[in-house]
Amino acid sequence: MTTPRSTPPRQQPDPPGSNRSGPPGRPRWLGLVVAVLVAIGVVRMLSFYSSQWHQQLTYSEFFRMVQQNAETRQIAEARLIDDRVQGRLRGEQSTFYVFVPPDDEDLLRLMRENIEEFDVQPAQPGFFSLLVALLPWIVLIGLMWFVMRSAQGGGRLLSFGKSRAKLVTHETRTRVTFDDVAGIDEAKEELREIIEFLKDPKRFQRLGGKIPKGVLLIGPPGTGKTLLAKAVAGEANVPFYSISGSDFVEMFVGVGASRVRDLFEQTRRNAKQGARGAIIFIDEIDAVGRQRFAGIGGGHDEREQTLNALLVEMDGFDTQEGLILMAATNRPDVLDPALLRPGRFDRQVVIGLPDIQGREAILQVHTRKIKLGKDSDLRRIARQTPGFSGADLANLANEGALLAARRNREDVSTEELESAIERVIAGPERKSRVLNERERKTTAYHESGHALVALRVPETDPLHKVSIIPRGTHALGYTMQLPIEDRYTMGRRELIARMTVMMGGRAAEELVFNEITTGAQNDIEHATDLARRMVCEFGMSDRLGTLTYGRREKQMFLGRDLFEDRNFSEQTAVMIDEEVRRLVDGCYQHAKAILTEQREGLERIALTLLDREVLDGTEVQALADGEASNAQANRDGSGAPT
Repeated sequence: MTTPRSTPPRQQPDPPGSNRSGPPGRPRWLGLVVAVLVAIGVVRMLSFYSSQWHQQLTYSEFFRMVQQNAETRQIAEARLIDDRVQGRLRGEQSTFYVFVPPDDEDLLRLMRENIEEFDVQPAQPGFFSLLVALLPWIVLIGLMWFVMRSAQGGGRLLSFGKSRAKLVTHETRTRVTFDDVAGIDEAKEELREIIEFLKDPKRFQRLGGKIPKGVLLIGPPGTGKTLLAKAVAGEANVPFYSISGSDFVEMFVGVGASRVRDLFEQTRRNAKQGARGAIIFIDEIDAVGRQRFAGIGGGHDEREQTLNALLVEMDGFDTQEGLILMAATNRPDVLDPALLRPGRFDRQVVIGLPDIQGREAILQVHTRKIKLGKDSDLRRIARQTPGFSGADLANLANEGALLAARRNREDVSTEELESAIERVIAGPERKSRVLNERERKTTAYHESGHALVALRVPETDPLHKVSIIPRGTHALGYTMQLPIEDRYTMGRRELIARMTVMMGGRAAEELVFNEITTGAQNDIEHATDLARRMVCEFGMSDRLGTLTYGRREKQMFLGRDLFEDRNFSEQTAVMIDEEVRRLVDGCYQHAKAILTEQREGLERIALTLLDREVLDGTEVQALADGEASNAQANRDGSGAPT
């Protein structure tokens, strides 16, 4: 996970498939505005010249002329059209017109008697009437023009079957290389062969070797799958088509398949033009590559047709073209087997959570642009963040920088980074949440119970910090333990020690107040789940033996149970419940015995916690051992974070 290095932007020609038209930078509405202004000017000009050739007479003037026309013969001809009379005067080229009232029988009689060339014509349609008559034809012609323009790529009416992939080249983006990706060295080594093939394909082809057609990146969310694909394109310096799996799926059957075909056609054309090959990257391919309908639960015709088109296109790959399909998913368990077979996705690269060295390297990448203090120890931060993904570490570095800015610091120290860890894990501090004295005291003894049991039970992770400052939505306090190193397996005694620490809070409440509260709900839930897994999954029960009871279907990298298949009898279920109760009750009694024996240490830790609100591991150790003076001496040097 990393931050890409930026390069100065440069003006580049449009990539293939671009729909941009017209000079760059000119607004598309500018031409329409100019056309409207020109039309208005033409109409006004025609109206001006028309007024020079058509003279308007008043009704009274025209009536007198008609009365005298038998003698003067001034009016050569006239036509009555609806409520308007048009005509020509004798000896003149210009015409006249006059508006007359409807059904004027006197004027009509005079015109018949005194004007030699007089005619009555039907009303001619005006501009509005003409517009209404022509409107259907205008709409039809406009629609035909729009359809033809869309078919040629100028619009989106007929382009819904076109690929929506974004073409990214080394000229049009900030270049990402393997130097920007840390913590996944094994995955980078797996992909170096792909890069070498794209750079020098003849090296592999001269011996008859073929590069894998497809590479599937598998891993939990936030581990850098998309960034790794961009780094491959950056290292190989080839066009990179990026698209999400959900962009193929539409409500219309056949659209997704059309987009798949168009995507591969564009990529082949671009690869041939550049003679460098190309990479297609489909993110979240499980959206389109799910296992096809097997006769249960119904199918999805659109998604299945899209998947079929993808399978056909991958079969049609010619490795001589230099096309490589890369995809990423965190749900490999739901992908169709035909998609995973050799010949399609030949290579599957698993990208897991980084270890301590990987986390330190990722932190170094994400803190390049952050001003770190001299006391900043990224190794220490990496040790405190087991299970963090690259995205979590990026968020941690950013939160540390923001926290240092809020405190008006000149640089980011280890204190801000450790506070950022707590913020990422438990949420922001809620100092505005006011607890009454009894709740605050109960929380202090609850967390002190956790801390003291963690110190006294062997085979537990070292105690790092205890706090009674509310965080997030529910936590009124927390006890943080940090492992010394990354662990991948755990023994039975370690699991029992963990459950004993979980029970320390409830045991302290009952021992001090002779009362129990709801504050231990999360501890009890986790302890019960861990005990049940020890009995049913890990085979750690002497009574039930080394057997697995029940089958759980889980999402591989998301960790959520889909369903549980119960494959044991009622009698066995009773025995499982009894074993779970025995384990949890045994840990509770063990924690209570420790706190009863160390009652004075519990009191010292709780009272100091009420006063200080936050204690680190060394201070809690000193208080538990009765070295109150040492803890008091350390008070000035390690105050609670603000």
